[in-house]
Amino acid sequence: MQVEARLKKLGIDLPAAITPVANYVPAAKTGNLIFLSGHGPLKEDGTLITGKVGADLTAEQGYETARRIAIGLLGTLKAEIGDLDAIKRIVKLLGFVNCTAEFADQPNVINGASDLLVEVFGEKGKHARSAVGTNALPFNIAVEIEMIVEIEG
Repeated sequence: MQVEARLKKLGIDLPAAITPVANYVPAAKTGNLIFLSGHGPLKEDGTLITGKVGADLTAEQGYETARRIAIGLLGTLKAEIGDLDAIKRIVKLLGFVNCTAEFADQPNVINGASDLLVEVFGEKGKHARSAVGTNALPFNIAVEIEMIVEIEG
């Protein structure tokens, strides 16, 4: 349970897997790959973090929001596979930032998730990634991230 020990050392408690808000599953496995559906940001009380980065939230708040989402993604992944030590590597993130037209710092916002994954998994946490700005996200959430993970045999 090396990953669990690292999470504990970082003071991170994983949440339960998300409950889909439409007709989809939180995670889908094919072969050794797990595709995690887009996750939004939840506050401690379970409410959504909403608004536009660049207007309602700063880039730093966006970064923290993306970090929270990465923790949520790991909670869903743990529910799906049981043992986070079975992760061979984080393959890819796709991050969407609900932002103003002028905001151009999407990569640094999504770094909140990327940095956390590298903190937790080391080299296995380094991944391919896209960071996209958009004018709207469901329920006006500030950031949404999906992830692809490879697990051991």
